[in-house]
Amino acid sequence: MKQFNYTTAVVVGLDDVGYQRRYCYEHRADAQAALVAWDGRGHPSGPWIKCKGAGIDLLNPDFR
Repeated sequence: MKQFNYTTAVVVGLDDVGYQRRYCYEHRADAQAALVAWDGRGHPSGPWIKCKGAGIDLLNPDFR
């Protein structure tokens, strides 16, 4: 997990240079719960707002 200015992100593919993508959550507790429950396949659960990364800019279709 990484704290950004307005969101907390579940970071995927982290290495010395950067990361592959991140899932942004409004609340840290939601990001933490999603990280604990996620098996790494598909998208994590919970109310993530956006998935961002190299060539990726995806809005969560279930976010309300």
